Amino acid sequence: QFLEPACEEKPSRKAEPAESSDIFALSQDLHSPAAPKAPSSPRQEFPADWSIKTRVLFMSSQPFTWAEHLKAQEEAQGFAQHCRATETTLPQSVQEPRLCTELRCAFQQSLVYWLHPSLPWLPLFPRLGADRRMAGKACPWAQDEALQQVLMSDWSVSFTSLYNLLRARLCPYFYVCAAQFSVLFRAAGLAASAVPTAAIAPTTRGLRHAMRSEGIEFSLPLLEESRKQKSSEESLEAEAADGLGGDGSVEDAGEPAPSDDDDDDGSFSWLEEMGVQDKVKKPDAISIQLRKEKHEVQVDHRPESLVLVRGSNTFTLLNFLISCRSLVAVAGPQAGLPPTLLAPVAFRGGTMQTLKARAVSGRARVQGGFEDVFSLEVLGPILPHALHALTLVLGPAQRGAFRALLSPHEPSAAFNSCPAAPQEEVQQDLPACGLHPKTLDQLSQCPTLGKSALRLLEMKDYAYTWKA
Repeated sequence: QFLEPACEEKPSRKAEPAESSDIFALSQDLHSPAAPKAPSSPRQEFPADWSIKTRVLFMSSQPFTWAEHLKAQEEAQGFAQHCRATETTLPQSVQEPRLCTELRCAFQQSLVYWLHPSLPWLPLFPRLGADRRMAGKACPWAQDEALQQVLMSDWSVSFTSLYNLLRARLCPYFYVCAAQFSVLFRAAGLAASAVPTAAIAPTTRGLRHAMRSEGIEFSLPLLEESRKQKSSEESLEAEAADGLGGDGSVEDAGEPAPSDDDDDDGSFSWLEEMGVQDKVKKPDAISIQLRKEKHEVQVDHRPESLVLVRGSNTFTLLNFLISCRSLVAVAGPQAGLPPTLLAPVAFRGGTMQTLKARAVSGRARVQGGFEDVFSLEVLGPILPHALHALTLVLGPAQRGAFRALLSPHEPSAAFNSCPAAPQEEVQQDLPACGLHPKTLDQLSQCPTLGKSALRLLEMKDYAYTWKA
């Protein structure tokens, strides 16, 4: 067990120890009694996690020196393999990782992602709650409407390009990260869905109302699941009370509970029967509407506000987002800045980026003393395919044993709800989407994490256990 960090052997920048200590602190939290339990038996594959990771720390008893100081030719080969979607097959165990060119090229290939817009001086992910990080940065478009229109027009072209690639099954998925919410578009065949899907989180009543006004059909899967669970618990409690000889009867069990919404249809005929219809102030239409939506309003900005759009409605959503006023902030550090587009493959206007990776050596306290700890820190945005691609490389390099501590971007954890319709037949046909076949297999499975995200992933003897 890795209980606490020791001093690093290599000198590092001032900001880096704080980052490392945060992750080691996360390691302590994951070993606390309150942490969720991992599967009872190791599995050959871990579940797909559609949340975006901001940071992942890999730990192993084997050094990660093979991931440092890539040669210019290895870096170039890694970029070429990514652009050409080259499938790299590594042996189960690499005896000399530092001398294995294929391994180092595959590592470089796994770090690539695509971004729009590209503004090197601005942190473009995460966008939710990032005002403080962006404060004080140069934003020449903030007061220039003409420049804002140019940026938005260019962004719309890139967004449309990504959607067209998705519909053609040449792009498996992509994210739209705005200042108020994020959207995950998935191609048909992914997440056990036979049609393209789009998930939006978090949402507000105003956004959902605007979507309905545009004719976009959607569901609130996490909210519906929560209501079903609550209804089931209430039914069990009622049955238990009946069994214990409570006041309730079998007939009463089926009686709907009194609700504030009983008279929401606007009918007040019972007042007329009493002859007091003119003396009682009736609620206006706005009050009635607010009462109807009070339960819906309570989930605003929460994971349960996740909206799921399926099939042809995703195209209507595309047009809605391009013209949506709340998509771009009108005030603050993000004013006038189009949303961030993140994708695993190239698209029109996209800029190739690489995740930052650095190897760190240290010592950790164990029972009876200390032991050497080798770690590899990867800084995000780490997309779902990248996490899986990294495990495909680290398994052979670390001889089938490593531990990964993951820091998910919390608002994106809600994307792990299942978008598949009941009894939906899925035909996987995404061979040219740029992902490794094993990664594609994993992302094609129905999500099982709900509104949680992976926080610990461990490989031992080439089998996985995890905690969410």
